Amino acid sequence: MKFSIESLYTWYRNLLRNPKYRWWVILGTAVYLLSPIDIAPDFLPIVGQVDDVLLLTLLITEVSGLVIEGFKARQGNVDPQATNSTVDSTGTGNTVIDVDAVSVKQ
Repeated sequence: MKFSIESLYTWYRNLLRNPKYRWWVILGTAVYLLSPIDIAPDFLPIVGQVDDVLLLTLLITEVSGLVIEGFKARQGNVDPQATNSTVDSTGTGNTVIDVDAVSVKQ
């Protein structure tokens, strides 16, 4: 198993999108940001703040996306079951579905 920042980001986003774990992840992230215990301590010159800033940015982005999706669903503009889909800009009326693909090497 190869570890990368992208795989960690994908795992975090998928947890946020799962309604079962969404609020636990948001609460856990907020506790981590407020906690004095960090992966990279804040007294290190640049590295200490980078992990907090990246996690805070990711949290704000995902939570604001969830709030916007919820607002649109309440207004009736978006089907809550159809996430990550958009109408094709060519005017043909086709629906484009964004898919996270993983390449498998043998």
